Amino acid sequence: MKKIINTTNAPAPIGPYNQAMLVNNILYISGQLPIDSQTGEVVDKTIKHETEKCMENLQAILSEAGMSFEDVIKTSIFIKDMKQFSDINEVYGSYFNSETAPARETIEVSNLPKYVNVEISMIAIKQ
Repeated sequence: MKKIINTTNAPAPIGPYNQAMLVNNILYISGQLPIDSQTGEVVDKTIKHETEKCMENLQAILSEAGMSFEDVIKTSIFIKDMKQFSDINEVYGSYFNSETAPARETIEVSNLPKYVNVEISMIAIKQ
C-alpha cells in the first residue's frame, strides 16, 4: 500500500510529483530545494544556508511521516559545483550520527530547478 506524504512545513512541489511517497514502511522523499515553505522563495545566501534549508525541508517531511534522520538509509545530493562539496558536507553531516549515517552519493550536475546550487533526496525506513 502506498500513501502520499505532504506537509505545509516543506515547500509545495513545483511539478507533477509529491513531497514523498510512503510504501509499506519505506519513505521515498523527492529532491528538496532550498526553498522557504512559507514564502515559496529560494534561500540563496550561501551554499551552507542553502544546504541547511534543504535539510530542514527534508526533516519536515520525515516528521510528517513519523520518522527522523535516524531512519534515513540513503541520500542523493546533487550540486552545481563540486568545489562546494566540503561546505555542503559540513552542514549535511551535522544532521547525522557518524556511526549511523546513511549510504550516499554526491553528483555534480550542470543545473538544478530554480537555478539553485544544491538538491537533496532521501529514502528512509521505519523499523
